[in-house]
Amino acid sequence: MTLEPVNVGKRKIGPYARDTIARAHEVSRRGAALLTVPARLRKTVERRARDLTGRRIRSRLGAIPIADLAKLTKPGTGIPALEQAGYATVADLDAAADRRLLAIPGVAERTVQEVRRAIANLTDEITAATRIELDPEERPDAETSLLTALVAERATRLAVDAIREPLSRYDDGLDAHLPTAERATSRWRMFWTGRRRRARVMRAFITVESIADGVEARELVDAIAEAERRADLDAYDADAVWREFESDAAYYMTALATISGADVADFEALDDFVDPEQRRSIESLPLDDRSLRTPLRRYQRFGAQYALHQRRAILGDEMGLGKTVQALAVCSHLASTGRRHFLVVCPASVHTNWMSEIRRHTTLQPFSLHGPSRDETGEDWLREGGVAVTTYDTLHRLEFLDRAPRAEISALIVDEAHFIKNPQAKRSAAVTELGDRAHVTLYLTGTPMENRVEEFRSLISYLRPDLADRVEAGGAIAGAEVFRRLVAPVYLRRNQEDVLDELPERIEVEDWVQLTDPARYRSEVKAGNVMGMRLAASAITESEKLERLAEIVDEAVGEGHKIVVFTYFLEVLEAVDRKLGPLVTGRIDGQVPPSARHELIERFARTPDPAVLLAQIEAGGVGMNLQAASVVVLCEPQWKPSTEEQAIARAHRMGQARRVQVHRLLAKDSVDERIREVQQGKELLFDHYARTSEADPDRLDDEATSLEDRAVKAERLRLGLD
Repeated sequence: MTLEPVNVGKRKIGPYARDTIARAHEVSRRGAALLTVPARLRKTVERRARDLTGRRIRSRLGAIPIADLAKLTKPGTGIPALEQAGYATVADLDAAADRRLLAIPGVAERTVQEVRRAIANLTDEITAATRIELDPEERPDAETSLLTALVAERATRLAVDAIREPLSRYDDGLDAHLPTAERATSRWRMFWTGRRRRARVMRAFITVESIADGVEARELVDAIAEAERRADLDAYDADAVWREFESDAAYYMTALATISGADVADFEALDDFVDPEQRRSIESLPLDDRSLRTPLRRYQRFGAQYALHQRRAILGDEMGLGKTVQALAVCSHLASTGRRHFLVVCPASVHTNWMSEIRRHTTLQPFSLHGPSRDETGEDWLREGGVAVTTYDTLHRLEFLDRAPRAEISALIVDEAHFIKNPQAKRSAAVTELGDRAHVTLYLTGTPMENRVEEFRSLISYLRPDLADRVEAGGAIAGAEVFRRLVAPVYLRRNQEDVLDELPERIEVEDWVQLTDPARYRSEVKAGNVMGMRLAASAITESEKLERLAEIVDEAVGEGHKIVVFTYFLEVLEAVDRKLGPLVTGRIDGQVPPSARHELIERFARTPDPAVLLAQIEAGGVGMNLQAASVVVLCEPQWKPSTEEQAIARAHRMGQARRVQVHRLLAKDSVDERIREVQQGKELLFDHYARTSEADPDRLDDEATSLEDRAVKAERLRLGLD
């Protein structure tokens, strides 16, 4: 027999009802309190960052003698009188009250005003140049305290986001019945309540009881308890906090820069050659990043806005600044407007990495248009929408693209776009034809011109022929600054030193050794075999380079570092592998498929102990994220500086938490010296045209003779063979 609520409720009226409703209210109260915690933790981060910055500024002021203020004040200000009174540093003066300074003989009101003005200007300069660096090796207490608040803010925010929806459902359920059910807490009030109303009260109470004691409520209580635990700053272990930082340094440095305001300050100081009026127009474009899982730096947000505003653009940011996430931000925004189909074209070596990055940074669905099932997957992509990833060599085989209506390609992202610098190549034609169909076309390349301005002009011609016609190759344009401003409507580039002040230091060392087997090297020179010359001078078995490499690795392992070793030659990879033995966690060469490369890198990153990853520089130096490594070894110099820079930037990039040591192994009296000379010439060309100043590329590129032939000729002359 089913009992009526009025009968069932007799034993629940009074104390039982009060306890039940109090528990229900307590869950709501705790949940509501938690919703405000992330903002409170952000304030804590902001305060601790401000305090830490303030201490560093005071430390800098404490290192400046007050005599230096004479350079910032008018003559006759009275600085000597302050020195004689015992004030030694600017910090001493800054801390002193005006009345104390005015009590010093020879110090007038004008002196104090001049000193205060000079200190304020000096402090502003130091403040603008001061950035917080989180050092996982030193781990100072103040930085640990700041980082703890950062980690807690993220963990709590994620936990709070997870309870928002169930808490809202819980509160809505209670709100609908609590006003009526509250009457059941008093036996006296229920005694004077009529039968019908009593039945309504008890039905409402039974509903409240079922909500408060239901499965969802128990899960919500557990989730609230977990969020409260994450919000407790005292519950965090310092070692765990620093491990968390190293696992995702890019996120935490971005969050710190955003919360502290340093990100905006850095961006506003950046000169990217964009016309001020155009900049205002670009920045006025709202960017919807709801499909992004990763927060954007201010310069990254502008990069995405730039691409959306211009619609045909080259993003040429220096390696390691997050071109991938900026491209995905473009897709995220377009997805919010109803556009659905985004296509990435990239080298096969980074195909797997792109698939991983899409999942990591966005909520968009990734599709692999590579391999035997590419056409079937392509049909799924056309039907469902998302981000499809294909390779340069596969693109022209995707027949289904011809059937896609023009509006279906919302954005075309072309990674490592310098792969299409040759207008005559089949891949170039396929990409440009598809780019003409896309709503937005974005080229990504950190090396837009490896050898000649003409190569850069080719990329511009695909996107903006009107601009390309005005850019004359060979240095005929009137200086690099004019060049940069001329191409600003299609080319945006930012350098690490301009936007990532907090990026750990990069220390480069040239490790010169003696050539181990001069006879072998001489025979290769005599034969004119430039590859044989380079190999004979590299870290082959029993060579001095290999011994020096082992010493570098031994020292790095002793300090707890991970190491990545780059070489052009398979023979060197094998020699290093044998020499280092179990320290090597994997080898990446041209025969390792992209998916396996990704797994090797993940294993290298997950290994808790020092480890070594070996890589052919052409295979592992492009499109891989190796922030787990803080020591980079280059076994021999490469003809193109960009090849080495790409390899180094795999480790020295956003997300790197440690100081990066770069060791270049170089053999004396060998082709290594000639290649270094060539590199310096190429760097001059790139620095001046793709970065800031002026140069004449004609004097650096003699196309009548190849670089290799010139190097061989130079070595033959040096060895007396010619």
